[in-house]
Amino acid sequence: MNFCSSCGEKVTLVVPEGDNRLRHVCASCGDIHYQNPKIVTGCIPEWENNILLCRRAIEPQSGLWTLPAGFMENQETNLEGAAREAQEEANADMREMKLFSIFSIPHRNQIYTMYRGVPHEGKASAGEETLEVAMVREEDIPWNELAFPVVIENLKLYFEDRRRGEFGIHYGEIVKQDDGELKVTMIS
Repeated sequence: MNFCSSCGEKVTLVVPEGDNRLRHVCASCGDIHYQNPKIVTGCIPEWENNILLCRRAIEPQSGLWTLPAGFMENQETNLEGAAREAQEEANADMREMKLFSIFSIPHRNQIYTMYRGVPHEGKASAGEETLEVAMVREEDIPWNELAFPVVIENLKLYFEDRRRGEFGIHYGEIVKQDDGELKVTMIS
């Protein structure tokens, strides 16, 4: 950030009085511009032992497979955002949605929430941000063509829970190490 969105003057990176983190502060009007993590929300659409995957038509990771998910919008709940993303990306009208996981991804400044749900009558088709959709069984998941590490981790957890016959709510962290590798830590 270079300029204040309130008055247009230049901002500087300082620790404001009473704070403990660097913030962009306007020397002219005094506004402190906080930058906080983005919330990504989505779902694992389940239908007759299949999972709905979407092949991305947009960057990042265009052409790779993912679960329907995206950034939460203002004026919506987390659950509404997950249902909206499934509608936008896969024309799927989600039902019976239940919280499945929360992942902190600090190097991306993201909190990622995922729900399990059922697309109404199993219907889905490619939305504007999607090249194609597919209902796939576990053995047909294109693991080497999945777009994001958090999608991989969610699918692993999902299939582990399904084999166990009991779904839980999971919390994990995906942290970028000094060597650039990602470390996944499951807390619950």
